[in-house]
Amino acid sequence: MINSRADRLTLDGYGLTSQRSRERMVEQLQEMGIQATAVLAAMRQIPRHLFVDEALASRAYENSALPIGHGQTISQPYIVARMSEVVCHQQPQKLLEIGTGCGYQTAVLASICPEVLTIERLKPLFDRARATLRQLKIDNAYLRHGDGYEGWERYAPYDAIVVTAAPEAIPEALLWQLSEGGRLVLPVGKEEQHLVAITRHGDSFSEESLNAVKFVPMLSGTR
Repeated sequence: MINSRADRLTLDGYGLTSQRSRERMVEQLQEMGIQATAVLAAMRQIPRHLFVDEALASRAYENSALPIGHGQTISQPYIVARMSEVVCHQQPQKLLEIGTGCGYQTAVLASICPEVLTIERLKPLFDRARATLRQLKIDNAYLRHGDGYEGWERYAPYDAIVVTAAPEAIPEALLWQLSEGGRLVLPVGKEEQHLVAITRHGDSFSEESLNAVKFVPMLSGTR
C-alpha cells in the first residue's frame, strides 16, 4: 500500500533521482558563490520536492521559484541559500522567520539553527507547512499563524530574523526584536527590490545591500 506522498514520488521516479538532483543543485549553488558548509549540507539533504505540488515535483531542483498557491511562491534555491548563508555566519541560537510559506526555507534554517520560530499569515499554507515539517520529523521549528509585521515579541530577542516577502519599508517591530548584534535579512521595495542585511548595535542599526531580488509583497493581517 502507498501510504504517503513520499512513497508515491518514489514510485513515480522522483525519489530515485532526487538525491542526484540535489547534488546537482548544490554544485550549481557552489558555482554561484554559496560557500557556507552548513547551508550546502542542509540543501543536499532536504527533499525540496516534498514542498511543492506533485505536478511540479520534477522541477523541484531547478534554480527557479515555483508557485505554491494563494499567490505565493517557494523561492529559488539560490535565494534560500543566500539568505541562510547571511545569517548562519552569526551562528544564531534562536531565529525568527517571517513567511513560512511551504516550509522549505524553514527546514533549511532548522538544520543550521537550534531553534526556529516561524510565522505564516495564510492558514492553508500554515497547515501544509506544519504537516510537511512533521512528516520530515523537524522538531525544532515552531509555527504560528499570525501577522508577520508584528513579529513574535513573546520570545524575543532573536539572534537573526529572516523575512521571505518584501515590505515597502522595513517593519520597525522586527528591528527591536533583534538581540544585540542580531541580524535581520529581508527584501525591501516595491517595483525595485533589494535584499538587505541589518545589524543591531544597541539602539542603532547598520544596513548592507546584498542583491537585487524579486519577492512577493509582504502583507499585513491574516486569513
